[in-house]
Amino acid sequence: MERQDEAAAIAEAFVQARLQGRSLPDFPGSVPRDLVAAYAVQDLAIARWPDRVVGWKVGYIAPERRDDSGDERLLGPIYAGQVHAAGEAVRFPVFAGGFGAIEAEYVLRLDADAPGHKLHWTAQDAAALPARLFVGVEIASSPLATINMLGPRVVVSDFGNNNGLVIGGEIPDWQQIAESELRAETWIDGERVGSGGATTLPGGLLAAYAFALSRSARRGRPLKAGDLIATGNATGIHDIRAGQEGRVSFGAYGEIVGRAVPAAPAGQGGQA
Repeated sequence: MERQDEAAAIAEAFVQARLQGRSLPDFPGSVPRDLVAAYAVQDLAIARWPDRVVGWKVGYIAPERRDDSGDERLLGPIYAGQVHAAGEAVRFPVFAGGFGAIEAEYVLRLDADAPGHKLHWTAQDAAALPARLFVGVEIASSPLATINMLGPRVVVSDFGNNNGLVIGGEIPDWQQIAESELRAETWIDGERVGSGGATTLPGGLLAAYAFALSRSARRGRPLKAGDLIATGNATGIHDIRAGQEGRVSFGAYGEIVGRAVPAAPAGQGGQA
């Protein structure tokens, strides 16, 4: 019961900080002992958040930071109200005093439900489940400035360090394109800060897809048609402050440009 109470307190602290658009000075409790416990915190936070989950961001876990679960990636929820189309007035809301970054992403949108009984997916399995592919930008922001330094259990506890997703143009027939041809570059205030593409993702797009399908099913949340999967940072994690401009170019598949703004209290604007 004590651990359940602490998990609820951690979830509540992150949810309230996000709703109020403010930072947290420290992790609000003891760091969960493993990823299972961290996902329990995340589930409690999802239940408290006043919006519906429409997808998941995937993040890679460095080998030295993995636990006994063996997971090489992690998930964080993406909410309906934080998904936006690329355009001329894109804003990237980041928490003042917290952590803020943008990440180039390749975003899958499922065209069919995943079978609810299937708990383990390979890349080959994932390739057979139809999905469309888009370019995108993840707004990676948390009220906790040290979230990435504290590691994956803390990242999972706070919505996967996600604060929105911007979706750009579609990449048609993506499975027929060599991943080496899917390239991306990220710029902050006119300075190139990262380059890469689909091959930057360990195992490629299908490995990230398979993980999202597997972990979601084992959490009792099998993916459905229309769900989004942001497959992981394709050029790195690039810090951004309010007032700075971010631009991500995907070559022939377009670019996404936006400006970072302070995350505002819920209902008071300042969102993307």
